[in-house]
Amino acid sequence: MISPGNQRVNGERLWESLMEMAKIGPGIAGGNNRQTLTDADAEGRRLFQSWCEAAGMTMAVDRMGNMFMRLEGADPYADPVHIGSHLDTQPTGGRFDGVLGVLAGLEVVRSIRDMGVTPRRPIVVVNWTNEEGARFAPAMLASGVFAGMHDEGYANSRTDAEGKRFGDELDRIGWRGDQPVGGRPIHAMFEYHIEQGPILEAEGREIGVVTHGQGLWWLEVTLTGKDAHTGSTPMAMRVNAGLGMARIIEAVHRIAMDHQPDAVGAVGQANVWPNSRNVIPGKAVFTIDFRSPDLGKLTSMRARLETEAAQIAADLGLGISIEPVGHFDPVTFDPGLVEVVRGAAERLGYAHMDIVSGAGHDACWINRVAPTVMIMCPCVDGLSHNEAEEISPEWAAAGCDVLLNAVLDVAGVAS
Repeated sequence: MISPGNQRVNGERLWESLMEMAKIGPGIAGGNNRQTLTDADAEGRRLFQSWCEAAGMTMAVDRMGNMFMRLEGADPYADPVHIGSHLDTQPTGGRFDGVLGVLAGLEVVRSIRDMGVTPRRPIVVVNWTNEEGARFAPAMLASGVFAGMHDEGYANSRTDAEGKRFGDELDRIGWRGDQPVGGRPIHAMFEYHIEQGPILEAEGREIGVVTHGQGLWWLEVTLTGKDAHTGSTPMAMRVNAGLGMARIIEAVHRIAMDHQPDAVGAVGQANVWPNSRNVIPGKAVFTIDFRSPDLGKLTSMRARLETEAAQIAADLGLGISIEPVGHFDPVTFDPGLVEVVRGAAERLGYAHMDIVSGAGHDACWINRVAPTVMIMCPCVDGLSHNEAEEISPEWAAAGCDVLLNAVLDVAGVAS
C-alpha cells in the first residue's frame, strides 16, 4: 500500500515527453506553431495517443475532437477523475502552454502504474480541442460545447483567416470522433498550467493554488470611414478609421486603469484597410480584451467602452459596430478541490500561494458542469504566448507531484 500524500512523478520522463512533443510543429525561434486542426495538430494527437495506449489507457473521441484517454479504476462504474488541458498552440507559441497539463496527466498515469497500484475511480486524461482560439475564435471552443456554452453547429461554422471552417478542418485531419459532446460523468477535473504571468516567480513560490479565474469580454470593433489620399486630403475633411481606432485604444487603457485594482484591458489584434502607406484608412477592425475577477468591474468596463467608442466615432464621422466575440463570467473553482491541492502542496513541502488565473482556460468552462480546480507553476519572467516561453524541469515536476497526489486523494487507491 502506498504512503498517502508523498508520491513523486518521474520528472525526467515528463520533461523528455515535453521536449519530444515540442518537435512537432516547431516555431521559428525555439517555440511551437501547432495551431488547432492543422497537420501538426493531428501529428501531436497521434503521438499523445500512442503514449497513452502504451500506458494502458483506452481512447474515446467526441464530435468536437476532444480526446479522452482512460485508465480503468477498480470501480469501473465510479465517476472518473479527469485531468485536462490542450495540445494546440498560438502561431508563435511556447513549448509549455497547454501541453504541460496534458502530458502531466499522462505522467500521473505512468507514475501510478509504476507504483503498481489501482485507483478506485477511473482516471481520464483529456486533450481539449481549440483552447487557444488563435485560428478559430472563440477560445476554449470545444470545452465550451462540452459545457453547453456553444452548440455544435456554431462551433463547426467558425472560420479561420482563410475562410476554412472548423468542422471541415476537423474532418480533414481525421479527428472527428463519434462520441456525443458533453454529458460524460466527471467526479472532478484538474488542470495543470503554467502561470502565464510573473507573480509566482517574483514571490519565490513553486505552486499556484488557483482559487478563481478572471472573467473576460472580447469585443470586436469595426470602424467605417473613407479611403482617401494622405497627401491631398485636407485634415479637416478626413474620415479616418485609423485615428478612431487609436483613440479607442487609448480609451481601453484609461478605462482599465480607472477600474484598478484587478482589471486589465488591451487591444491585441488590429487591422486597417487598405493598409497602404499613402491611403488614409477607410476601415479598421480590432479586438478589445477586458478581464477582471470582479463581475461588476467587467460589466462596467464593457458598458463604458461602448459609450465612449460611440462618441469617438460620432466626433470623427465614422460608422461603428461592436460585436462580442468571446465572453465568460469570473470563475470560482471548487473550494473542496482547492483545499485538496493546497494540502498536497503542503505535504510535499512546496512553497505555494493562492492565485487568480489571469488567462482563460478549459477549466473555466468545465467548472460549470463539474467540480474543477487548477494548479499552476511559474514561468520565466511571466512570458507566454511567445516562443521564448520557458519553465524549468524542476518547476514542471513540482506541479506534477502536486497533481499526482491531489488526484490520488480524490480518486482513492484500491490496491
